[in-house]
Amino acid sequence: MAKKKVAKKAGKKAVAKGSSKGMEPLVVASKVKAYVKSKGMMSSSEMISSLSSKIYCMLDGAIERTKANKRSTVKPQDL
Repeated sequence: MAKKKVAKKAGKKAVAKGSSKGMEPLVVASKVKAYVKSKGMMSSSEMISSLSSKIYCMLDGAIERTKANKRSTVKPQDL
């Protein structure tokens, strides 16, 4: 019975770390939080998934620009 409780907790924890859309985080949470803290601010629990969502959008836009320019390599200017 104790094993089932541990498995449930582990499953909930894994879901909580990912973004709300089921995508993997694209940032190192500890590094982002450390940066925010170094500026004298605090970070909410949803910040990492929101930041990852914005990065996904930026990358999708860059990929579309790359395709429009008939290239297969995403370059800094595409961002």
